[in-house]
Amino acid sequence: MSQAQAPTPVGEVQPLTGGMLWFAAIMLAAANFIAVLNMTIANVAVPNIAGALGAATSQGTWVITAYAVGEAITVPLTGWLSARFGSVRVFIGSMILFGIFSVICGLSGSIGILVVARIFQGLCGGPLMPLSQTLLMRIFPKEKAAAAIGLWSMTTLVAPVVGPILGGYLCDEYSWSWVFILNAPIAFVCSFFGWNLLKRYRDTLSRAGIDTVGLVLLILWVGSLQLLLDEGKNLDWFSSNFITGLAVVASVCFAAFIIWEWHEENPVVDLKVFRHRGFTVSVLTISLAFAAFFGVNVLTPLWLQNFMGYTATQAGLATAWTGVTAFFIAPMVAQAASKVDPRKLVFAGVIWMGLVTLWRTVANTDMGFWDIAVPLMVMGFALPFFFIPTTGLALSSVEEREMDSAAGLMNFLRTLSGAFATSLVTTSWDNQITRQHAELVGISDSDASVRTLLEQGGMAADAVNQALDYLITSQAVMLATNQLMTVIGIAFLVAASVIWLAPKPTRVVEPGAGGH
Repeated sequence: MSQAQAPTPVGEVQPLTGGMLWFAAIMLAAANFIAVLNMTIANVAVPNIAGALGAATSQGTWVITAYAVGEAITVPLTGWLSARFGSVRVFIGSMILFGIFSVICGLSGSIGILVVARIFQGLCGGPLMPLSQTLLMRIFPKEKAAAAIGLWSMTTLVAPVVGPILGGYLCDEYSWSWVFILNAPIAFVCSFFGWNLLKRYRDTLSRAGIDTVGLVLLILWVGSLQLLLDEGKNLDWFSSNFITGLAVVASVCFAAFIIWEWHEENPVVDLKVFRHRGFTVSVLTISLAFAAFFGVNVLTPLWLQNFMGYTATQAGLATAWTGVTAFFIAPMVAQAASKVDPRKLVFAGVIWMGLVTLWRTVANTDMGFWDIAVPLMVMGFALPFFFIPTTGLALSSVEEREMDSAAGLMNFLRTLSGAFATSLVTTSWDNQITRQHAELVGISDSDASVRTLLEQGGMAADAVNQALDYLITSQAVMLATNQLMTVIGIAFLVAASVIWLAPKPTRVVEPGAGGH
């Protein structure tokens, strides 16, 4: 314990050892886990929340949107915040506030208070993801760095899958409030032990002035874009003046942000890292692959719950197998990433995910639990192959002083790609179901043999119509789902090909280095 608390000179890191090392690692991983978990845990709770607080379901979805907006704003700011105040201070402060706002969320008596609390919860949760990654790499000795990034990667990949399961269980068995209150004890315990273990790690702080203009432009364009993506489907996209206005604000502020940040001496987000081809290609690859993966992750529970008769918990258990297999393979991939050309690992992993997704295009309404779970289980083996090596490849392409900014931008664009995928997949799925339903109505039971059979069985005319519509709708959904899986599978194959545009790395960076 004395070794763990010994003072460390500025710029030097004295690794923790033994039980204290792994205790700190689990604490950091838990912080990352709850931050990522809250991206999906509330999704299945929206109907319960809306009903309990007397709000419409459309208003309830703001609970999801609010967290996403807050998180999207602070993830790219984490590097600047850490340089200004110190990574440990920012991490512990974010964790404490995350716990406080989680309690406020759970105790909210109105939808307005809940939405505001979720915004602040998201603002606090944003820095936890990249800083948990950074601090893990600081406390682990180099020879154990692969284990550190493997642990971090597992929580990042598993948490979005666990979210709907845990959220559904808490709503079914207890109350929607526990979806949020559950975060608080984890956050407070992690912050208490985290400060005691990590306070000796000091940063050389920057006293550069605050880029107020860049910060305001960032908040405006990111907030507008996130609202557009989350609310576009509910408001019929650009037929709504509100959505059109958001698109204009996002476009103008984004263009102004790019111009300002490129010429600002002390930018809040360093965009010059994109001059490195290896970094740009790596980020493009991980954004495309993560968007495709997130699309699968969104589409599968929707299909299972709405049309296959699964409860939220059952749908979560089916999709959880992806995280289970990823959990076991991640440490081995982390070890291999420093020894093998990372482009080969990324290519193999993303191709694998694409082929598994194409395998799923032959799904039908008679499939059982394991028919659905096995392909997802197989896909889990491929997840770490694109997620872990891409990080190392991206960061090996930038200069040492740029690694924090590069890692922050990479986390931000990965999160944003997930938001894009969610909106695109849900909108396309609904449109395709409508189109398939219309086509099937025109060709189904053209000789009226099914209708005659049902009527002869004693069914009333209205019941016959409902039965036929149910059959047509179920098949329309299945066709639409399979067609969308085909598109997502092709997107994986495109993402796999993009990685070869990156030059072969000339130096090795431990996966997860940098991190904010």
